[in-house]
Amino acid sequence: MGRTTSSTDTHRRVRASVAGDVLRAFAVLSVVIAAWQWGLVGAALFLLVLGGTLLPRAIAAPPALDVAYSASLLLAAYAAQLGWYDAVGWLDLAVHTLTTALVAVMVCLALARWSGIDPAGLGARGAWVGAVLVAGAGAALAVLWEIGEWFGNAYLDNTIHVGYTDTVGDLAAGLAGSIVAGVLVARRWAR
Repeated sequence: MGRTTSSTDTHRRVRASVAGDVLRAFAVLSVVIAAWQWGLVGAALFLLVLGGTLLPRAIAAPPALDVAYSASLLLAAYAAQLGWYDAVGWLDLAVHTLTTALVAVMVCLALARWSGIDPAGLGARGAWVGAVLVAGAGAALAVLWEIGEWFGNAYLDNTIHVGYTDTVGDLAAGLAGSIVAGVLVARRWAR
C-alpha cells in the first residue's frame, strides 16, 4: 500500500513539474506574442512574468506551488493586456489577492532556501514567524505593484488603471491574500 501511495505521489509531482515547465514555455511564447501584439510595454510586462516563472525552478519549489504561482503571473498579465479587468469588475481584486499571496510565499521560500534556514524545522513558533514574514512580504509586494501601476500609467501607458479607490482596494486585496497565505503556510509548517 505504501509503495502505491509513493508511486502515485511521484507521478503527481512529475505531472505538476511538467505543468510548471509548460507554463514557463508559454511565458516565453507570451513575450513574442506581446512584442508583436502590444509592442514594447507588453513585451516588457511578459519579460517580467517570464523572469518570475523561472524562480520556482531555480529554488526547487514544490511543483503545485510552482504551477499556481506561474499560472497566476500569466493570468495577471493577460488580464491586463486583454482588457479582462475592465470586462469583469471583480477580477482585479481577485488577481491582486491571489497573485500577491503566491508571490509572497514564493519570495519567502526563496529567502529561506538561499539563507539555508528551514522554517518548517523551527516548530510552531517559527511557523508563526513565517506567517508574519509572508504577510509582510505580501504587503511590501502590494506596494511595489501599485508603484509599478502608477509608473506605468504616468510614463508608459495611460490606460493602466490608477486612482485612489483602485490603489487602496488593490493594496487591501494583496494584504488580505498574503495574511491568509501566511496563516496557511504557518499551519502547514507547524504540522
